[in-house]
Amino acid sequence: MDISIIIVSYNTIDLIGPCLESVLRAGCTKEVFVVDNKSSDGSSAFIRKSFPNVHLVENRENRGFGAANNQVLKDCRGRFLFFLNPDTTVLHDTFTSAMTYMEKQPKVGLAGLNMVNPDGSHQQSVSYRYPGEKYTRDEMADLKGPIACVLGAAMIARPDIINCLRGFDEDFFLYGDDQDLCLRIRRLGHEIGYIEYAKVLHWGGQSEINTTPFALFEKKLKAEYLFYKKHYSQETIDRIKKAQKIKALYRLFTLNLISPFVWNKTKLRKKIASYQLVYRMTKA
Repeated sequence: MDISIIIVSYNTIDLIGPCLESVLRAGCTKEVFVVDNKSSDGSSAFIRKSFPNVHLVENRENRGFGAANNQVLKDCRGRFLFFLNPDTTVLHDTFTSAMTYMEKQPKVGLAGLNMVNPDGSHQQSVSYRYPGEKYTRDEMADLKGPIACVLGAAMIARPDIINCLRGFDEDFFLYGDDQDLCLRIRRLGHEIGYIEYAKVLHWGGQSEINTTPFALFEKKLKAEYLFYKKHYSQETIDRIKKAQKIKALYRLFTLNLISPFVWNKTKLRKKIASYQLVYRMTKA
């Protein structure tokens, strides 16, 4: 078995079909797992009927991205693991190109792929710094390779490394899990890679399409603070909170100052609410 592909699905019935069709058409010997996090749109029934050769796991609750991926790690038999979002489409050579890269780069423990927007434009999927890293001291010493992390929508990894780490940290429900996993892999002495010639079409954010912008911002901010708590010293966290507090207070002051002259009051209130949330997080 060349590769084990894991797809975590949540209310993406309009996208999971084309995704699985592209996965099954792609070259290489593979096994495909879909873990459905209690979708309410009929995803599970659709997958069960239309893709009988896919290993379907139906959760009774939404366990989050990391926990759902971890559920099937013990069953994966491939030489490589491939974590893939359901709002993607892979090309015929996506998996073979990714595997060739990993075979030629033994120092790389996990690699991200070249993510492409539906309009064909490049999608930023590589980060060279972690959240708040500029405030750190010794927390990031001796890490291997220049890449900090890659987007979790499409990642290839070595099973022995993922199993050594016991998979994703399940405290991260949806956001921040890819950053956390990449950092833990680097702390084991491996590098994070990026495969420019292996492309994946990515729509992005489809499982959160019904989430309000403020609620989405809150989820991401809480995941960011969880990352700080797990990986940074208290001194570093204090520096981050101080910087964010000053910025939030400054922005709240200026936004309230210009509020009489702003025509779009709804947009203004949303900005104020976001900075108020940042300020509250710095006080927690």
